[in-house]
Amino acid sequence: MYNASFSRIVPLTNLRKTDIMKKTDVLVIGGSAAGIVTAITAKSNYPKKSVLLIRKEEQVLVPCGIPYIFGSLDSIEKNIIPDAGLSKAGVDLMVGQAVEINQSEKTCLLKDGTTISFEKLVLATGSSPSVPKWLKGADLDNVFVIPKDKEYISKVLDKINSFKKIITVGAGFIGVEISDELNKRDKDVTLVEILPNILGLAFDKEFATIAEGLLQERGVHLKTSSGVKEIIGNGKVSGVLLNNSETIEADAVILSMGYTPNTVLAKEAGLNITDKGFVAVDEYMRTENSDIFAVGDCAEKRDFITRKHSGVMLASTACAEARVAGMNLYKLSTLKVLSGTIAIFSTAIGGTGFGAAGLTEETAKKEGFDVVTGSFEGVDKHPGALSDTHKQFMKLIVAKESGVVLGGEVAGGLSVGELTNLIGIIIQNRMSINSILTAQIGTHPLLTGPPTAYPLIKAAEVIAKNL
Repeated sequence: MYNASFSRIVPLTNLRKTDIMKKTDVLVIGGSAAGIVTAITAKSNYPKKSVLLIRKEEQVLVPCGIPYIFGSLDSIEKNIIPDAGLSKAGVDLMVGQAVEINQSEKTCLLKDGTTISFEKLVLATGSSPSVPKWLKGADLDNVFVIPKDKEYISKVLDKINSFKKIITVGAGFIGVEISDELNKRDKDVTLVEILPNILGLAFDKEFATIAEGLLQERGVHLKTSSGVKEIIGNGKVSGVLLNNSETIEADAVILSMGYTPNTVLAKEAGLNITDKGFVAVDEYMRTENSDIFAVGDCAEKRDFITRKHSGVMLASTACAEARVAGMNLYKLSTLKVLSGTIAIFSTAIGGTGFGAAGLTEETAKKEGFDVVTGSFEGVDKHPGALSDTHKQFMKLIVAKESGVVLGGEVAGGLSVGELTNLIGIIIQNRMSINSILTAQIGTHPLLTGPPTAYPLIKAAEVIAKNL
């Protein structure tokens, strides 16, 4: 426990209770990406206000780096978010657990008995791994989940070192990345997914099958269109029984079956919780109490295009929400709002990167959009004879009536990460195919595809012809 009212860190246990009563202008509960960015943004925009961040953890893991702790990183200590950014910004930090919020009195009670009063409160309480209640055997020894918890992940790593056969259940991004990383450590890895393809919620089939081929080439066994009926074992796990009655032996099972927002604190405080379990917020990230905000995995999300409630949880989305909340705490700006969540995903399997933003073609059609798509395969460097040049496969999904871009997917070299961000910006600004065709871009032989055949623009040309 630490008292953030001092310039140095002081253990709270060394202080009298009367000395640890705390008052702050802005209180942020939660110390991962959303909480950190909210606190720093708040202090930057309102420098005269005191900002206090409370978190449960002594140290915070880089959320998106967690899968790589299992392979590429040789130490969990290399995946820690430093506290220097908070201290440099002038944000106070306290390690403790919030257990009660009193809206009328504007106070927060911590587990150790400390009471903190605030003017503005931001909930950034995150999410926890989901384990279906119907899944028999999930409580067996050596069945693990992937929380953002350093102590838990450290114990998982210690145990997994001695295991050979590992099954990962759930082929979203975390499941795919962990499976690939464990495979690098010479583990016998099987990835089980109930959907027809891995990464099936983010990519259309033609991209998902590329990823599947790469994983299999690297040694990961895939079981798609296969749900888990039961985890079997006597005290500790010995295998998994699939819905098709197939049994796979295992020394350990990793459940990567999604995440549930942490909203108990908000619910008990009387805040509105949506039917999907998120804290209800508006476009400024305010709850129905204008002095209480919510950001990150715990906060309500609506899809930017469909306007439907969305369950997408991404650190990048959380940070966008955090910036909006931090800027609007004391003074609203109609120019600083979050108009909806654009699902912007990226990952890599070996030297091949994958990225997607917005709606897939399949989702767009299910939602009722009349769409036109265009694809182009080029290269990510020019000339193609340069070393480490990758093919770059680009697809755009466009509303036929308006020509406005609804989504895009790309596979190629590792540079696709930033190209995916560009697609996200195109969607957010509701740009049309004509805007892409007239866009001025910079290219370089070592960094991008050629100006004469830039895959994004060439895909737009294909669509223009069809429109």
